[in-house]
Amino acid sequence: MSSIKGAVMNYSIIGSGSVGMALASQFARSAIPVSIANRRGPDSLISATKKYADYVHPLHLQTALDADIIILAVPFPAHKDIAATRKEWQGKIVIDVTNAWGIPLSELDNQPSSAIVAKALPGAHLVKAFNHLPAAILAQVPVISGRRRVIFVSGDDEGANTTASELVSQLGYSPVSLGKIAEGGQLVQARYKQWAPLIFQDLFKEDK
Repeated sequence: MSSIKGAVMNYSIIGSGSVGMALASQFARSAIPVSIANRRGPDSLISATKKYADYVHPLHLQTALDADIIILAVPFPAHKDIAATRKEWQGKIVIDVTNAWGIPLSELDNQPSSAIVAKALPGAHLVKAFNHLPAAILAQVPVISGRRRVIFVSGDDEGANTTASELVSQLGYSPVSLGKIAEGGQLVQARYKQWAPLIFQDLFKEDK
C-alpha cells in the first residue's frame, strides 16, 4: 500500500504483458507494493515476478480488482472480459493503458477508445495514462540527469486525475495534464490505424 495525501491506497496491475511488467518493475523500483493479475491465474506469474517479490504480488483476477486504483494494461478488446469479471465498479479509479490500434471507428461509435472503456466500467473514474510510451521505455529509469520522463494524464473526473497524477509522481515520472478525454485527451487516443500526436513522444521535464 501507499499513502497519497493521507489516504492509504492499494494498487493492482491487470495484464502481465510487456507493458504490465514494465509498470510492475517501476512499482518495485519505487518500493510501492502492487498486485498483478491476468486471466491465467497467479501461478502463471510466479516466474515473471520473482525478482520483484518484495513488492509485486500475483493474485487472482477477481481479488486484484478489489484494489482502489486499477491499472488496465491489457489489449483493448480484453477490457470487455475484465469488465465482466467484476459486478461493481462504483468509486474505483481505473487507469486505462490500452490502445485501440486497428479497431474500426464504427466499433468505437466514433468516440475516444477510453470513453468505450469507461462505459464498460459503470461508476468507475477512468483516467488515461502510461499508454503513449512503448514498454521498453516504460521499463527504463524515469529520471535522467535531473529530468523526469513525462507521462500524460487525462480524464473526466478531476479528483481521479489528481490521484493518478500523484501516483505518476511517486513512480518517478512527471505528470502532464491534458484535461478531459474528449478534449486534450484526444492527443493520446489511437484512432484505427493512426497514432495520436503525443503517442511515442518521449519527453522530459526538469526535476524541481
